[in-house]
Amino acid sequence: MGKGYRQGRLGEEIRKIISEMLLREIKDPRLSNGLISLSDVEVTSDGSYATCYITYISMKKGEEAVLEEEEILEGLRSAKGMFKKEIGRKIKLRHIPELIFKMDHSMDYGRHIDAVIEKLGKENE
Repeated sequence: MGKGYRQGRLGEEIRKIISEMLLREIKDPRLSNGLISLSDVEVTSDGSYATCYITYISMKKGEEAVLEEEEILEGLRSAKGMFKKEIGRKIKLRHIPELIFKMDHSMDYGRHIDAVIEKLGKENE
């Protein structure tokens, strides 16, 4: 089923609020190690859950990067109450969605696909 108009608007408003808070208000040291961006927010059709996809740019590779991502997710989960309070203050809702944070690896996957296509192109020449 397609994404509803209301869920899309609500997701976009939540994304704006959380992104602004990450830039200006949240002082958690776990969230200040690198560049953190909220790439998308998907709200369920009943509005009870909002999945927030986080993009993180890090210079670390392998296991260090995975540990850093877990630390960032933990920092976001600990700030969940502040996010919900601000969402409730700025958007008039009967029920504020429960926030779920997930890492968005689509950029890494896209780079991998580009590398595979480029490798195939070189092999064909």
